[in-house]
Amino acid sequence: MKIAVFVSGGGTNLQAIIDNIKSGFLSDVEISLVVASNQDAYALTRAAENNIPSVVLSKKAFENNDAWDMEVVAKVKESGAELIVLAGYLSLLGPKLVHEFSNRIINIHPALIPSFCGAGMYGIRPHEAVLKRGVKVSGATVHFVNENYDEGPIIMQKAVDVLPDDTPEVLQKRIMKECEQVILPATIKKIAEGKVVIENNIAKVIN
Repeated sequence: MKIAVFVSGGGTNLQAIIDNIKSGFLSDVEISLVVASNQDAYALTRAAENNIPSVVLSKKAFENNDAWDMEVVAKVKESGAELIVLAGYLSLLGPKLVHEFSNRIINIHPALIPSFCGAGMYGIRPHEAVLKRGVKVSGATVHFVNENYDEGPIIMQKAVDVLPDDTPEVLQKRIMKECEQVILPATIKKIAEGKVVIENNIAKVIN
């Protein structure tokens, strides 16, 4: 299965996917395209180092969002990707892309949806909010993407304890390593194997 990975920053989750392809865990998966929202994303370097085609599609470079949306759809289709993986991608997708790839776009969110999610909850912010609220468990969620932030069907979640001496940065790194980089490749594998189905807006994973 060919996938397109969308990135905005360092690309640690992109690297986790690359590593899982190399290890054979994702033996039937190929990254056919990396799409970056800005040219400064270090994820582009990771793509280049692994000979993965990439493209920068910044909204600012287009006269309007529709033109940008159409170009994103065109580039993904051109790559032959069957699944879009948002791996730290900070732009809201356009309606054409969401419609064209309905139930074929997944996102990794650094909290346990429906808590600490929605517009503005990205990067370090969910972890800051978790610590401010004093919750005892946090983690990550992989979900399908629809037109609204973090509202699509939940596929997988993994939790870690929030420790008394956690800072937002320490919690972020632990969730990235122990949750995000575990369940994102696992979800991709299940989808590639045809083991994720959606019924009544609920995603079910077949073991």
